[in-house]
Amino acid sequence: MVTSTHEASHRIFQDHPEVLTPVFEMLGLPPPAKAIIEALSPDATEIRPMERRVDTVLRVEPSEGDRFLVAVEAQTKRDLDKGASWSYYVAYLHAKYGLPVLLIAVCKNRPTANWAAGPFECRVGPWSTQITRPFVLGPDNVPEITDESSVTRCPALATISAIVHSESKRIDAILGMLARGMRSFDKPTAMYWCELVEIGLEDTPAKETWRGLEKMVATYFPGRGTLFEETYLKGKAEGKAEGKAEGEAKGEAKGEAKGILRVLEVRALHISDDARKRIISCTDLDRLADWLDRSGTVERTEDLFVEDATGTPRTPDQRP
Repeated sequence: MVTSTHEASHRIFQDHPEVLTPVFEMLGLPPPAKAIIEALSPDATEIRPMERRVDTVLRVEPSEGDRFLVAVEAQTKRDLDKGASWSYYVAYLHAKYGLPVLLIAVCKNRPTANWAAGPFECRVGPWSTQITRPFVLGPDNVPEITDESSVTRCPALATISAIVHSESKRIDAILGMLARGMRSFDKPTAMYWCELVEIGLEDTPAKETWRGLEKMVATYFPGRGTLFEETYLKGKAEGKAEGKAEGEAKGEAKGEAKGILRVLEVRALHISDDARKRIISCTDLDRLADWLDRSGTVERTEDLFVEDATGTPRTPDQRP
């Protein structure tokens, strides 16, 4: 079954292929020089009822040397059937694109990493028809985050490191360093990486540690149930529920106002007495709906009230 942790571990390669350079160095391979990297369809299904899908497939075209494919598989535990699936993926991709295939397995604990290295053989007695040997990214070859500058230089690699070491005894210190390093990012960038880390840590105790460190707000992955999204949706639901219960515009406005204040409070934004009074006393449902939608992204409570000359809400970076 595909999980959020599974998806985050390989999606980084799709969205940030620049991470391949340090990853190749970890694997003892020469990094592709000035390469053009293109994400390909992960579908490896033929005309048959069983769906086969590689997690991530990238085509790498170096400025020097031959082209090749990189297939990335996230593996959270041993799977007796996976060796055959991986062999199929490699053979299928090689036949379809006519290019050699490098298979990389991302694992977050040593037992899984040791198993994933293979080899996985198709053999009869002493005769081997096919041997699959994945390259493995795991706790033994992915370095831990040790300073804030490493987060700034390559946030994708820092995120992979946090996920791979999520079961380490040092994970609290690793996540603390990761959070401090994110302070140097602009807000949208920090929010993106913050949520991706939370998704990657979903099924580990480290997730709660990370949620305690999160101070940025966004909903980059709708439907993932992250801290940011939970807070936003809870505030909005509270507002609608209270308005519906009272059954009139005044009650709905009061409910919307309560939802706005709830989101701002959970985000630990300062709410002045004037701002609180302005939100509570507002009866314009359209305006309240706009404030509620933006309460999860503004940097200050006062930014809710910033408008241009036409009365249209203005984001903080649009202010004169």
